[in-house]
Amino acid sequence: MKDRPSGRKPLSVTVLVFPGVRLLDVTGPIEVFSSANEFGGRYRVRTVSPDGADVVTSAGTGLRVDLAAEEVRDVSDVVVVPGGPEWPSLVKDDALLDAVRALDARSRRTASVCTGAFLLAAAGLLDGHAATTHWRFTDQLALRYPRVTVATDALFVRDGHIMTSAGVSSGIDLSLALVEEHLGADAARATAKDMVVFMQRPGGQSQLSVRTHTPRPRQEILRRVLDAVAEDPSAPHTVAAMARLAGVSPRHMTRLFHEETAMSPARYVERIRMEAAQAVLEGSDDPMATVARRTGFGSPESLRRAFTRNLGITPGAYRARFRTAGSTDTADTAGGEPAG
Repeated sequence: MKDRPSGRKPLSVTVLVFPGVRLLDVTGPIEVFSSANEFGGRYRVRTVSPDGADVVTSAGTGLRVDLAAEEVRDVSDVVVVPGGPEWPSLVKDDALLDAVRALDARSRRTASVCTGAFLLAAAGLLDGHAATTHWRFTDQLALRYPRVTVATDALFVRDGHIMTSAGVSSGIDLSLALVEEHLGADAARATAKDMVVFMQRPGGQSQLSVRTHTPRPRQEILRRVLDAVAEDPSAPHTVAAMARLAGVSPRHMTRLFHEETAMSPARYVERIRMEAAQAVLEGSDDPMATVARRTGFGSPESLRRAFTRNLGITPGAYRARFRTAGSTDTADTAGGEPAG
């Protein structure tokens, strides 16, 4: 990992912008760092573009640029790479990707917001790393860049000196985690309170609540099944058991799940259990065996595999990161606790 900056000296934040960049991807982090200056921070924020020209965002708002990426000679403590709606064309922009690589080479921490993860991946910076992006695009990130381990449901992920975050507002969560890393939890909490945003959103926290964001099924029998799973995640929710509850065949139950939720029965049950396990980890000191039993995973190893597969983080690290509002870190020890 690159050198960690001291909170006692000025910290430089370099935000890369480009035509069509999403406005909140840029302004969210900038507001966090500038607000943190009222609570002990000494952040110096600058915007750069590949050629030094001012840009117009996807919202039609103009952004002033301080200098060209190639003119950045010093080492940035943080480089922020935002995204934009036209990311499929942005990943083919060689000048933009060169700017991403050049800034990363002179940064202690490189962080992407939303589809900015595609720019990092296209630049080769995510090869061999865990990462996330907006939930709508995690499948495409995994498909386009198979050397990236995609955490499909995390708000943000830290792997080495690289951080990636999910959709737009999660860039604020990521930036607050960086303020905590630099200045401590008190300064981060004060910044969050001043901005009237939540502080306690750890990187591994789910982007979406499963039950509330699952489309309401047209079939009453499936609604009963979904409610039963959500009410008692620890029950043995096999396809056969759910089919018996609904009074249909297992094949018909599977078809209903795919048609109404766009998920297999097993995937839906796992996501409900993940959400339940996250809540238990956030609110208790129960041993992992108890957490696994209470949430239907059965064993600590099954719980660990599910967390690693879905969030890119172990249950122990999730619990530790939540309690300090810190970020997701994939560098966990074999025992499930965060390293270092």
